[in-house]
Amino acid sequence: MKKRIGVLTGGGDCPGLNAVLRVITKTAIQDFGMEVYGFEDGYAGLVENRFRPLSSWDVSGILTLGGTILGTSNRANPFKYPILKKQKLTYRDLSNQALRHYRKLGLEAIIAIGGDGTLSIASHLMKMGFNMVGVPKTIDNDLKGTDFTFGFDSAVAIVTEAMDRIHTTAESHHRVMIVEVMGRYAGWIALYGGMAGGGDIILIPEIPFDFKKVFSKIKERHKMGKNFSIVVVAEGAYPFRGHQIVKQKVKGSPDPIRLGGISALLSEKIEKKTGFESRFTVLGHLQRGGSPTAFDRILATRFGYEALQLIVKGDFGKMVALQGNEIESIPIEQAIGDLKKVPLDHPLIKVGRSLGISFGN
Repeated sequence: MKKRIGVLTGGGDCPGLNAVLRVITKTAIQDFGMEVYGFEDGYAGLVENRFRPLSSWDVSGILTLGGTILGTSNRANPFKYPILKKQKLTYRDLSNQALRHYRKLGLEAIIAIGGDGTLSIASHLMKMGFNMVGVPKTIDNDLKGTDFTFGFDSAVAIVTEAMDRIHTTAESHHRVMIVEVMGRYAGWIALYGGMAGGGDIILIPEIPFDFKKVFSKIKERHKMGKNFSIVVVAEGAYPFRGHQIVKQKVKGSPDPIRLGGISALLSEKIEKKTGFESRFTVLGHLQRGGSPTAFDRILATRFGYEALQLIVKGDFGKMVALQGNEIESIPIEQAIGDLKKVPLDHPLIKVGRSLGISFGN
């Protein structure tokens, strides 16, 4: 009997997921004669026994596609599975049901592609007898143990292009333009996108900002003859002695807090305190969509290939990770829990300050 492996994509979508599925499927079939089963909609497919065999033909031509051909879900936790009964949402532990499906299929292992939530679930499943291998994915780049996750570079590219476009209208209308980007509690997208797009002020959650410092930087630029400014702000940024702005709370979500609104607040205060016209743009889910960059296509492909090698060697419970220029593997437990945030001594922050960029402090 041929060896069988499973693969699933969990959490939020991002460019590069299909590149991972492509290399895992083709390499498993062509190099090792394995059968590959893709679970639909993340862990929901494992719980509900929804899967499909993947052939080389199924993954041909998907390298450039954003999203995931398998579908995904950030709510399908087997240990707290949402069930709608008589129009009332309840939760049940269906992990044993998932284990039965795993054993019935006779899987050698499952490759879970996702971020902190997806890999945390993988860690719990391992304790039940699942053989799991992790591939790190998130546009936020906040997963420990890996220098970069695929999806991040594509998101930064979208932010950079948006800033290039906003720059011209800011200069034409002599406005302060604010760009709000994703990242939740980490400022990686804002920092890299802000630097690449020529932001004048970059505000990230790791550095609580002072409104007065922001106003002062804008006024200083006007005195120097720069009658416009570009502010890049992470959705999780907040003022000194203040708090993050919660846009809404979503019941039933593993992360019920939805951040957002800091750009609107900044725009209002800047206009009132400086007298300069201000506008804001929230990029939102634009940062998740579209084709992956060349960097993400290659990184995702390298990750998928090395994840399969771990299965071949029987080295389970590991996550592949980019460390320097090499793909290494670390225990999944080392990658989950605490988020990887921007260190205050990060080289880009130092370079930014030398360039005259304000971080609001």
